[in-house]
Formats: sequence, C-alpha cells, structure tokens
Amino acid sequence: MKHSDNHDDTIDNEINAVTRFPVSFSIFSLARSHHRLAGQLLREAGLYPGQELVLMQLWHRDGQSQNSLSRSLRLDHSTIAKSVRRLEDAGLVSCSRSDEDKRVTIVSLTQAGRDYESKVNQAWSKIDEKTIENLSDEEQAQFVALAKKITAALED
Repeated sequence: MKHSDNHDDTIDNEINAVTRFPVSFSIFSLARSHHRLAGQLLREAGLYPGQELVLMQLWHRDGQSQNSLSRSLRLDHSTIAKSVRRLEDAGLVSCSRSDEDKRVTIVSLTQAGRDYESKVNQAWSKIDEKTIENLSDEEQAQFVALAKKITAALED
C-alpha cells in the first residue's frame, strides 16, 4: 500500500534502510548525530565543522602545505582549500607561497589561530565525553578497533 503523505514515505524508507542495511544505517545515524553535536559546539567556538581538524594539524606541525594537510586529514584538495580560505578570512591562519616551489601554498597559524587551541580542545572534550558517556572502557576500545577495521575495508 503506497502512502500519499511524504512524511510517511520517509519513515517507511528509513525503516526499510534500518532493516535492510543495519550496519550502514547505524554508521550513517552515528555520523549524523556526532556531526550535529560537533557542529553546534564548534559554532559556539566560532568555527565550521572540519576547520578544527586543520587547526589541530597545524598545532601539531605548523607551516604545512595544503597538499600535506589534505593527505593527513584524508580530504580532497577543494575541501582543504575552502577550509583554509575560511580560516584565513577569520584571521586564524595565513597563507604564503613556498620558497622552494611557488606552486605550493604553505598554511601557517597566526597568533589568533594558536590562541584557539584551548577553545577547540574544550569543544572536542565535550564531544568526546558525550560520545562515550554510556560506554565502558572495553566498549570504547572495541568501538575504536571496529571503526578502524571498517575504515580499512572501505578504503581497500
């Protein structure tokens, strides 16, 4: 029996996805919920989701090329370029051309970008606390191991 109400169709399709593809739907649902919470907390810190990852890489090793950031974060060049441009517009990073190869863009933290580290760490601590609040230490370890195993299979 076909429903004429779009909302009912959406619910039927979601239930169908849950029953037909429980693992994939669970990953999708988890990622969506995690992304929503991260987005909220990062917006409060003045960032778009994903920008904090670029900053984290630069806090670890400042003065990286966009290509290096792209490889380490496993994101495509256009995504990194957009994040870097937004971070530069916000005054958190500066971009310059490499002395060795003028085609290479080097991304460096500004003082304001360095000062953001505690804000981002606080946001990620809250995300992590919320994410694991109902998991035992053993379940956390199992989850991380399974996530790595799934990621490896998807990237194989």
